Amino acid sequence: MTLTQQKKKDLTTGPLFTKMLLFILPVLASNLLQILYNAADMMIVGLSSESNAVGAIGTTSPIIHLVVNVFIGISTGANVMIARHLGEKNEHTVSRSVHTAIAMSVIFGAASAAVGFFCCEPLLLLMGAKEDLLQLATLYTKIYFLGVPFISVSNYAIAIFRAKGDTRTPLTVLSLTGLLNVALNLFFVLVCDLSVEGVALATSIANIANAVVLIFLLTREQGPCRFSFKRLCLDKKSFIEIVHIGIPSGIQSALFSLSNILIQSSILRVNNAFMVQGNDYQPIVNGNAAAANLESFVFTAINAVHLATVTFTGQNAGAKKPSRVWRVLWLGLACSLAVTVLFTATIFLLHVPLFALYGVKDGAVGSLEHIAFDAARQRILYHLLPLVIYACFDTANAVARGLKKAITATVISLIGTCALRVLWILTVFEYYENLVSIYLSYPISWLFTAIPTFILALTALKKLKVDVEKESASA
Repeated sequence: MTLTQQKKKDLTTGPLFTKMLLFILPVLASNLLQILYNAADMMIVGLSSESNAVGAIGTTSPIIHLVVNVFIGISTGANVMIARHLGEKNEHTVSRSVHTAIAMSVIFGAASAAVGFFCCEPLLLLMGAKEDLLQLATLYTKIYFLGVPFISVSNYAIAIFRAKGDTRTPLTVLSLTGLLNVALNLFFVLVCDLSVEGVALATSIANIANAVVLIFLLTREQGPCRFSFKRLCLDKKSFIEIVHIGIPSGIQSALFSLSNILIQSSILRVNNAFMVQGNDYQPIVNGNAAAANLESFVFTAINAVHLATVTFTGQNAGAKKPSRVWRVLWLGLACSLAVTVLFTATIFLLHVPLFALYGVKDGAVGSLEHIAFDAARQRILYHLLPLVIYACFDTANAVARGLKKAITATVISLIGTCALRVLWILTVFEYYENLVSIYLSYPISWLFTAIPTFILALTALKKLKVDVEKESASA
């Protein structure tokens, strides 16, 4: 790597806003492409003969996230630690962390696949899925989990690229494999006349291709992030460092999914109240799934800023530049709010034609079509529009994790979000058994979590500044 290229990858010097923007845009593009391809899955499967195919895939999301995020969430730790070691200019430690991270991805991915494959059907039954919806959701989930080891490897590989400031490589790879996913979707659904199994199979094949290409590119890297199968290891110190940062993130994501399983069960309860004898169509499940998939575009945009904030915080904290970390916090917050407002406004203004892409269209009052459409619209109003609160929380959370305060940030999130959300469902929803009471649990929990998370991030930043000043004074 030339000196000029090294400077471009160095996130601890140069114009911060420009570098953050150049980091965010490719991540945003690659994340959006992933979500777009996932949306294409649901849109294409909606063309199949199964009326509940869209709802079945939507129902599986909390279960997939519950199992997968425990292990894949640890890739956040790989991102943070590799970024910090790069900031410290410690090439030996960087290389050791890279090879440990890939080894962890294989182990955790295999464990996640096994757990998910055998536990998905019992979990769907506990959620209240029945008959056709249960069969479709189980079939989709089992095939999906067969590809989870490759999803795990891909996530850790992408974390390595992003930790060193390279966001273009993941964007290019995800773009190509995403196109492969869409092409396979069309082939399996329209040509082979498959439904959810065709979409799941297409996703698994695309994930295999994604993992293979990313690992190959890592073997061609120059510098400490280069991967070699001969050097694959589980270094004890690197493992502990990555787990220390990543496990809280994985547990937090998994517990969020547990609360979302409870919420999905509540949605199924409301849905069953509208069921008509002899009609298999699940209106609220399908309407909720359509709106939730649209919301994922906003969440992934916020996540792009989160990844940039974590990476820039990690490198600049490692380089002992607290003033630059302060600027990362406020620039991250500004960018997060900007993308949130842009995406939520777009979806809100275009929600009618966007719902139609998922087969959710308005009908006569009282019809199943109208019930599905109304469910999707209520989710947009009460869950999508308040996402600006989540954007604030997420930025502060990213800075806290970049400053190695992952455990405290996780505890705050679990109490302020998961526990409160579960308590809300067990109390308020029992008295007001409707969709509005379910959806309101989200913005209320975000608000209670955002304030203490910001306090944590600011406190950690002040401590970093004091530590650097003490070190300078004693030198």
